Amino acid sequence: MKIVVIGGSGLIGSKLVKNLRERGHDALAASPRTGVNSITGEGLAEALDGADVVVDVANAPSWEDQAVLEFFETSSRNLLAAEAAAGVRHHVALSIVGSERLPECGYFRAKVAQESLIKASGMPYTILRATQFFEFVGGIAQAATVGEEIRLSPALIQPIASDDVAAALTEVALAAPVNGTLEVGGPEAVPLDEMVRRMLRATQDARKVVADVHARYFGAVLDDQSLTPGKSPRLGAIRFEDWLAQSTAEAGR
Repeated sequence: MKIVVIGGSGLIGSKLVKNLRERGHDALAASPRTGVNSITGEGLAEALDGADVVVDVANAPSWEDQAVLEFFETSSRNLLAAEAAAGVRHHVALSIVGSERLPECGYFRAKVAQESLIKASGMPYTILRATQFFEFVGGIAQAATVGEEIRLSPALIQPIASDDVAAALTEVALAAPVNGTLEVGGPEAVPLDEMVRRMLRATQDARKVVADVHARYFGAVLDDQSLTPGKSPRLGAIRFEDWLAQSTAEAGR
């Protein structure tokens, strides 16, 4: 099959393209870097010519509320129109677990808007919602840092390795459309403050983590359901500690 990966040069997209090629499929990494732009439409028709499946893992260049909404709405409209014209049989999109539960966060509102456009398009589709990636735990800590203190909610989070997200997307892309939403999360739910403590210990970071039920997560107050999947999600195999050990070892090389 010909499978076009929008955002194919990024963290998830590059892993997905590799997985699909290893399985013998014609996987095209489509991004502005390769001359395909879902915002301007540049190269889109050519990239989708003969495509069976399109997987959208593109990420917005800005997290500012209006900019991120415009990105996902414009990109999705352009993609869905081009797919219909090209006869694409399956639209796959990567989204975020809990998006509809955290409307205070502009990025999450934008992902909900993206999902709504997909559902209303008439295209056969599958939306895969993933929990937060291990790779972004450091960024969460940095965003919550004031001086040498990190104030974080003790609400549960169930993060996942990007390799496991790419593996789940590979299976979804090769399966029939479900015309619905699936979820994937990490193998363990842990309080967010404790997750960051584990990372700091592994990286010998001296900052202090303070649990605060009122601490905001990119503008939103969390509870134990905010960032964890619902019933019967697909679960990744890679544990946070194992990922941490490998990451710190690679950083020390």
